[in-house]
Amino acid sequence: MIKVAVLDDYQAVAATMADWAQLGPDVAVDFFHEHVAEREALVERLAPYAVVCLMRERTPFPRALFERLPGLQLLVTTGMRNAAIDMEAAREHGVVVCGTGGATHGTAELAWALVLALARNLPTEDAWLRQGGWQRSVGTTLHGRTLGLLGLGRLGQVVARYGHAFGMDVLAWSHNLTAEHAAEHGASRVDEDELLRRADVVSIHLVLSERTRGLIGARELALMQPSAYLVNTSRGPIVDEDALVRALHDGVIAGAALDVYHEEPLPPDHPLLDAPNTVLTPHLGYVNDAAYEAFYRDTVEVIRSWRAGTPVRVIVPARSGGSG
Repeated sequence: MIKVAVLDDYQAVAATMADWAQLGPDVAVDFFHEHVAEREALVERLAPYAVVCLMRERTPFPRALFERLPGLQLLVTTGMRNAAIDMEAAREHGVVVCGTGGATHGTAELAWALVLALARNLPTEDAWLRQGGWQRSVGTTLHGRTLGLLGLGRLGQVVARYGHAFGMDVLAWSHNLTAEHAAEHGASRVDEDELLRRADVVSIHLVLSERTRGLIGARELALMQPSAYLVNTSRGPIVDEDALVRALHDGVIAGAALDVYHEEPLPPDHPLLDAPNTVLTPHLGYVNDAAYEAFYRDTVEVIRSWRAGTPVRVIVPARSGGSG
């Protein structure tokens, strides 16, 4: 009997998102809904399993975990990139790592929902109305304003189209972005500092790498307009959280909307929870029906192909020195 563990099924929906029976009667699949962060407890949970299925970066898989799980043979992550897996350790321990497809638009849609929530003070107005109040704030119109995109890849391109639909001018920057590529998607390529100075809304759509880690810190936040908003649906460590908390308390920027954090789940005593003018969501960008169906359908396919001796969507360790 091959045992499969599906981790961090927070919404208890993984069993319904794919036909797990395709794996056959000699495969037992267990779905775990509660996140386990403590190392010893995680080792104890995973010790019986030859196959472990991860949901993005919810459960890190460092070298120390591979060393404690000699029976592990296959690691399946949703998506084709998971920075929380020590890929070199997986290779050294003979563990095959495979990924899945996904759906792009969910994260872009959430990013725009966060933009609107900030601009129209929706959390504040919702809470005020429930307390018996009526019209507490004055919202910001997006039409005629400037949207600054840090990153103009697949997600950034979709958000650029949303910005145009709302009548916004679009600026874009990334390390490798050319003026020609930006123009193809209706954006003007500018330097990072110029983007931060001019944008009314700055939205992050970059891959986390050594070049982007800590990209937005105190200096960069100080370049932004006091009326500007920051939105991050990419990866938490791109933004210096301590600097952001100070900037929000000091009124350096008007507000921030975050879906990603340095530590996830976000600790209950995290200072962001007390920061003013924030909209915080629990990494919901990829949490949607289309993405989940693709994730788990492909997970079943990966396990079947691995058992047949021809694993698909194999992820290999990146060469050192890469930008991620």
